Amino acid sequence: MNEAWTWRPIGDLFEIGAGKTMSAAARNGADKTPFLRTSNVLWDEIDLSSVDEMSIPERELPAKLLKRGDLLVCEGGDIGRAAIWTGEVETMSFQNHLHRLRPSVDDIIPRFYVYFLQSAFTQLGIFEGAGNKTTIPNLSRNRLAALEAPQPPLCEQQAISMALGRIRDAIRTQDKSVAITQDLKRAAMRRLFTRGLRGEAQKETEIGPMPESWERLPILALGHIVTGNTPSTKKPANYADGRVPFVAPGDIEHGLRIESTQKLITEQGLKKSRPISSEATCFVCIGSSIGKVGYAKFEVFSTNQQINSILPSKDFDSMFTFYLMVYWAEHVRKQASPSPVPILSKGVFEQIEVVTTTDIDEQREIVAILDAIDRKIDLHRRKRAVLDELFKALLHKLMTGEVQVGELDLPILHGGTNESDYS
Repeated sequence: MNEAWTWRPIGDLFEIGAGKTMSAAARNGADKTPFLRTSNVLWDEIDLSSVDEMSIPERELPAKLLKRGDLLVCEGGDIGRAAIWTGEVETMSFQNHLHRLRPSVDDIIPRFYVYFLQSAFTQLGIFEGAGNKTTIPNLSRNRLAALEAPQPPLCEQQAISMALGRIRDAIRTQDKSVAITQDLKRAAMRRLFTRGLRGEAQKETEIGPMPESWERLPILALGHIVTGNTPSTKKPANYADGRVPFVAPGDIEHGLRIESTQKLITEQGLKKSRPISSEATCFVCIGSSIGKVGYAKFEVFSTNQQINSILPSKDFDSMFTFYLMVYWAEHVRKQASPSPVPILSKGVFEQIEVVTTTDIDEQREIVAILDAIDRKIDLHRRKRAVLDELFKALLHKLMTGEVQVGELDLPILHGGTNESDYS
């Protein structure tokens, strides 16, 4: 860490408050108060998408409420993970697995300590062993209070908080852009696969509306179906130094192209599998992730037995087949056998009907629209990845003193954001 900084125990800088323990009485009592768990506290972010409630006696409530600017630190789970409460909800409490830190001295900025803790726990390892070595590792109040933390000059804390905070803001902007564009894609798919592009009247079918000229066809009519299989893992020659992608459900992010695979097989392994040498739609048909759809465009690849791949015929554009199956994925998934391990056999999968156009020109026009949206999503994701790497690098360099904020010349750091947003 930066050797020029003064270091003091966290307990000297902050008053550390304890949260309320969940109990049957708290769960079932009246006049419930919303509260944060460790799952709500991410690095430099409070996730309010799912907030629980419990009953807290009136005499205890004032000591268990959060104030704007409180620093929350996880005691358990991902110990040390920290974020600032910014008062998004008027009344909010916190559970006992979180520590609430309030400044007990005037010359500290809580958000600086969010970034310090993130660097200390995730990059520098200076607090390794800080958690109690119990069945569930935890960071007790006493251990947290004893941890040494830097106390740079106030202006330096502010400058570091602003620099890192603006990168985090830019990351959130990209996340929002991805979410908005994904919503646009879903809306476009609903419009395209129920109305088409020819302005035709719609007709109702048992599986949904469709343009007059579109048809209900079994998946088998789209092309050749290949069920994968796994080369023996007991024979190293099937995998050692392999270069052929071997697709498993974990490699598929629903609705996206498959860019890489966790496992690679050899040419010998490929001979024991079912090679695919054309652009294919991979549909997971077994297990908890049944219904996931990915698009594979490797020169040659194979899949495991949980995946059925569709190799489209000359009557169907390969990318259209992919988008079509993404749209119909939920309908197909529902046809799985109701068992502890859901499964769609190849025979059942092939006979499931979907609604589609057989006009190859209309297929390609639909692909052009959806592909343009996908490229926009990919652009935002790539920007987000670059910003994430920038944040990690800058966090490390600022906390170690390798660079000073004044030495940086990054356009993203020179915005009009109010300094109080980072205090």
